[in-house]
Amino acid sequence: MGRPWHKLSETELLKMRLCDLPLRIRGTPLQERTLRLLDELDRKGLRFRPHIWLAEEWFTPDGIPGIAIPFYLAHPRLTKLERKYMLAVEGGTEQECMRILRHEAGHAIDNAYRLHYRRRWRELFGPYSHPYPETYKPRPNSRRYVLHLNNWYAQAHPAEDFAETFAVWLTPGYPWRRRYANWPALEKLLYVDELMKEIAELPPPNRRRRQIDALPQVRLSLGEHYRRKRDHYAVEWPAYYDRDLRRIFAAEARRTRHPPAAGFLRSQRHEFCERVAWATGAHAYTVNHILQGMIERCRSLNLRLSGSPRTAREQVLLMLTAHTMHVAHAGYYPMAV
Repeated sequence: MGRPWHKLSETELLKMRLCDLPLRIRGTPLQERTLRLLDELDRKGLRFRPHIWLAEEWFTPDGIPGIAIPFYLAHPRLTKLERKYMLAVEGGTEQECMRILRHEAGHAIDNAYRLHYRRRWRELFGPYSHPYPETYKPRPNSRRYVLHLNNWYAQAHPAEDFAETFAVWLTPGYPWRRRYANWPALEKLLYVDELMKEIAELPPPNRRRRQIDALPQVRLSLGEHYRRKRDHYAVEWPAYYDRDLRRIFAAEARRTRHPPAAGFLRSQRHEFCERVAWATGAHAYTVNHILQGMIERCRSLNLRLSGSPRTAREQVLLMLTAHTMHVAHAGYYPMAV
């Protein structure tokens, strides 16, 4: 008998097709979290129960009252692989997972009751039929939208606006009336509150149980999956770093005893990517892609650490944040959620 799949080498594991991974939600932390979501719906008096399955990424298909959860959350070996290749695990903590599940539940209940056909829904959130953008440029200071997921995600599309508003409303113990007092977004929350009371005991008109792109249907290998995913989050950004890098590091021959700047940046990679991703809302892999360009320029210019590591760390964080924000200004990619 061969080795269990989760004990394969990384090279062997990357050759496995996703449809061949023997994964399930039952018996994993995902089971507890999905049951917690159902309990939250029940505590709000809602009869609706979404069906849930494993897929490549987080998403709720159009017209389907169910939720797809990424496969990598179903086993610690795959979670570790996701972190290695993407530098972040979307939904990897219990808190983040529940935030995304509540958001997805908003999409699912919208599909189940066809809420976006209602005139008042369209008046508050906008037309559901509005084309879904490839990228969007949020207005961080706008108070017309709730704040739930990163990147001011409610501003991506009317469907996301509703899902985010529903997620805020569903969050147990969250004082949304006080938190959003005097915000135009409060009108949307009050509407969701009234709407959920109206449909609470009604059976959903749409009860389709189809599982779109479920894991057993995905014939990509893990290696192909990560090549596509990394390509999606990579950025084409000119290497206009030289002037900023020379302000932080030095290239004089007399400093040859000082550590190379490229090595210094590599040693701080995890901290830089984590902090800048948190501050900007950009994906950690995108931040890493920009940082890698800086590392390559430091190597080409033979730059070295010229002052204290602490000062250099602070300066690099500012520089990396600024360049990441330039990329983000071109527009965030809407997530699959």
